[in-house]
Amino acid sequence: MSCKRVALVLLTKTRPSYDLPQKLLRSAILNLVKSFSSKRRKPDEQSFTVSYLISSCGLSPQTALSASQKVNFRSAEQPDSVLALLRNHGFTDIHISRLTKRYPALLSSDPKNTLLPKLEFFESIGIPSADLAKVCSSYPTLLACSLSNQIIPVYNYLKHVILLDDMQVGKSLRYSPRLFSSNLENNIVPKIATLREVNVPASTLSFLVTYFPSVLLQNSKKFDKIVKEVVEMGVNPSKMMFFRVLSMMFGLSKSTWEHKMEVYRKCGWSEDDLQLALKTYPPYMSLSEKKITSAMDLLVNKMGWKPAAIAKVPRVLTYSLKRTIPRCLVLKVLMLKGLISKDVCLSTVLIKTDKFFLDRFVTRYAEAVPQLLDVFNGKVSLAELGIESAEPCLRKLS
Repeated sequence: MSCKRVALVLLTKTRPSYDLPQKLLRSAILNLVKSFSSKRRKPDEQSFTVSYLISSCGLSPQTALSASQKVNFRSAEQPDSVLALLRNHGFTDIHISRLTKRYPALLSSDPKNTLLPKLEFFESIGIPSADLAKVCSSYPTLLACSLSNQIIPVYNYLKHVILLDDMQVGKSLRYSPRLFSSNLENNIVPKIATLREVNVPASTLSFLVTYFPSVLLQNSKKFDKIVKEVVEMGVNPSKMMFFRVLSMMFGLSKSTWEHKMEVYRKCGWSEDDLQLALKTYPPYMSLSEKKITSAMDLLVNKMGWKPAAIAKVPRVLTYSLKRTIPRCLVLKVLMLKGLISKDVCLSTVLIKTDKFFLDRFVTRYAEAVPQLLDVFNGKVSLAELGIESAEPCLRKLS
């Protein structure tokens, strides 16, 4: 009786006992079967496979031993032909090492009839060899997909229904190769239909599939729910910002999203402020709680800007405090000396380039405050200028 048949009998006939629970018994038997199965392979075959994976594919001994459980060959002829094909199409040793580590069974593929047509297809639509090698080594499932039943149907849909050109298809592939292994009829088509139902125009759909293709790989129920929520927020589906908001919401769990909204509320934002900021610059929701509170404390409590003013330009919250604090110190000097008003525009101060800021707020007042540039560069403290109240509060945030 074979070991598999013995295991089947044991699994179906053995009764549980207090000494050996049924679940534990099943696990032990299955491990025994795996052990028998692995021992059936000839030691010489496994040894050759491990040696080949180390010497020809650059795998470590431990990784090669693990990979050898998923692929087996008696000579170098088959895997050599696969590696030669890959190298001829721009795959470097690093690409090959990553690829064989993640998908060792590739070495048993038919290079001429299976792999070559896929590589030639992607190259025919303008994807550079270097890009293709990078994509495949990071997502080897792409090379396991059927060309005629999976890859080409997805390509045709993107090309003729979404109306992407080959350059856009290439970008979509680089951003999310999983799109080409996804079930077209069950996963992609229904989501495109959902977006069309909320009046997303063709041009915006093209933008989505080109730059945010991973959005289409979300769970269908979650996708429909979040699309509805974003529309209800008042974000215009015809604008590119619609997909930036979608992408941001998919990237955060519901509990994390609600927590961050509450953090902003505690910093003084109203519901209208939250919605305005989301429609203006969604990445503000990716900030950590510490970053949010530090930036808001600096701008609201130390500099005197209203929370609602910050909601109009939420991008300023994403800047490093190492960029923001020197500018705030310069403004504080100018305000306390009466050289500028306290209602200076937030975006003018923080979003503009260093050159603009220096010209507008440092060079312009160089005669009145000769050491202003040194304040900006952190070489002179406000206390040395006779200003003590603002600097400690600003500096401790850095």
